[in-house]
Amino acid sequence: MAKSKNHTNHNQNRKAHRNGIKKPKKFRHESTLGMDPKFLRNQRFSKKGNLKPAKQLARAAERKATREAKAKK
Repeated sequence: MAKSKNHTNHNQNRKAHRNGIKKPKKFRHESTLGMDPKFLRNQRFSKKGNLKPAKQLARAAERKATREAKAKK
């Protein structure tokens, strides 16, 4: 009895390229569905702790003013 065929890749490359091999589309915000819950929970808390850009700039200006006031003394 003849040995059975173990593996072949015949025609697979041609089939794959007929419609072109495309890169996956990149979206601005990747979905969090199916992500690790522990990571998502931590991400939520870290977002809560961060300031919005406008408030961040105001806080930085405030700190700079106090630093300059201390330097003048």
